[in-house]
Amino acid sequence: MIELVNLKKKFDDRWVTDGVNLKIPSGKMTCIIGRSGEGKSVLLKQIIGLIEPTSGKILVDGQDIIAMNEHDRREHLEKFGYVFQFAALLDSLNVFENIGIKLLENGQSIKDVLPIVKKSLELVNLTENNLYKFPSELSGGMKKRVGLARTLVTNPQVILYDEPTTGLDPITSRVIHELMYNTQKKFGLTSVVITHDVKIFDYADKVALLNDGIIKFFGDASTIWESDNPYIHQFIRGLADGPIQTEKPTSRDAY
Repeated sequence: MIELVNLKKKFDDRWVTDGVNLKIPSGKMTCIIGRSGEGKSVLLKQIIGLIEPTSGKILVDGQDIIAMNEHDRREHLEKFGYVFQFAALLDSLNVFENIGIKLLENGQSIKDVLPIVKKSLELVNLTENNLYKFPSELSGGMKKRVGLARTLVTNPQVILYDEPTTGLDPITSRVIHELMYNTQKKFGLTSVVITHDVKIFDYADKVALLNDGIIKFFGDASTIWESDNPYIHQFIRGLADGPIQTEKPTSRDAY
């Protein structure tokens, strides 16, 4: 389990996270929603160690990774995988090299890495025919899948997704959501998803809403449409800033 305890991050004079408290259950998919600029990606990067918090704790299986020395923290974070918003593939490398880059850099031979990469491609529903294509030859959805395949080769226990369906059409977004869901269920992974896409509620176990630097809602995704939380209503309806809407629609279709 991942637990964030009074987590704060300040840039100049602005607190981006201002006391986040959140328990992310093990073996489940938790999505973190909120308006643009609320600091969702900053929160994710604090969890993975890309950004150092100003204060607070990040507990992973009860151990505070912030208090660890650099060596122990790196070792502890080996169980994490990170899927970037725009896949972050290296244009000069083909699909095989992009997926197997970490294994190759660690000294494994191409012969040993090849079957691992092929297996990873299979997991994201891509064929071997794509092995030697370059990112410029891939569609947006294929790039996202290659990004996930690159994460899976390291056998992570936790996968963090930063806006996995940004820039994708509704059909491709659904394919990516189903792939994330099936991967999480197959391997019993802990998944944390930053997103604006409310369709994720059909696949996630838990939903957290970040607003003004703190978590204003945390609950089951299956009951999100019946929630009486005004921040949830405002987010789902896409309402502009202003008085929080408190009236509750009678069904999901009202959104």
